[in-house]
Amino acid sequence: MGTNIEVQVWAYSQAQSVLAIDAVFAEMEAVNQLMSPYIVSSQLAQVNAKAAEHPVVVDATLYRLISESIEFSKVSNGAFDITFASVGFKYDYQQHLKPDDDQIAASLEAINYQHIVLNEEDLSVYFNHPDVKIDLGGIAKGYAVDKSIEALQAMGIEHALVTAGGDTRLLGDRRGRPWLVGIRDPRNEEKQAVTIPLEDFAISTSGDYERFFEEDGTRYHHILSPKTGTSTYEVQSVSIIGPSSTVNDALSTSVFVMGVEAGISLINTLPDYEAIVLDSNRKLHFSMGLTQ
Repeated sequence: MGTNIEVQVWAYSQAQSVLAIDAVFAEMEAVNQLMSPYIVSSQLAQVNAKAAEHPVVVDATLYRLISESIEFSKVSNGAFDITFASVGFKYDYQQHLKPDDDQIAASLEAINYQHIVLNEEDLSVYFNHPDVKIDLGGIAKGYAVDKSIEALQAMGIEHALVTAGGDTRLLGDRRGRPWLVGIRDPRNEEKQAVTIPLEDFAISTSGDYERFFEEDGTRYHHILSPKTGTSTYEVQSVSIIGPSSTVNDALSTSVFVMGVEAGISLINTLPDYEAIVLDSNRKLHFSMGLTQ
């Protein structure tokens, strides 16, 4: 999935620990093979290749995650939109390549989650615009983390940590102590901006430092505004704390695009979820539940 995976488990035997870690990587690879836009044989790649021509029947898991993504689009007033890939695939952060203004403008019409037509009867996906592409990078890693924790629970593991990029979920505590989860400083990977004690919970962080390049003093990063097709700059990182890594992942992207005021206002309407936002002036902002 283009990111580092970390697993920590407390097991009753060395054999169980090996099985547990293998189970996590099996879950991660299953999601990767199903949802990667870069693996030609993945169902998501097949959807991108064919869904503008005719409905494409997909696995129930992929269908569900696309459906959930559309719900997040509605909740965030379009800030979260998996069709951002209609322009997103034209960026190459490793090669320091970006589309020009004309290419972006030509792609904006295809960025609209309402172009995705789902049929629950046959689990098919159709695009009603010829240039639509989707990417589940803003939600799939969180889903993979949730599935990994479920696999560990099914094996009887009671204390564990699973991280995929910016998405972390904790199973239980750290054998009598809370887990200490750090939110890194977006401008210094050796420093933590915030450290939080957590137990049996999850945290996801979206930052402008994950995939980016700089050119003429401007940072071009992978979190794009669906309205402009370009990077957003009001904040440097957003962390969402809540019980579900899937939800956290989508919300962290949503709030990043929405900005401080609108993003935190959204989180304040959602029970069980909190936000920590570091803005472009390096000021920290907290949702209501973290300020009481």
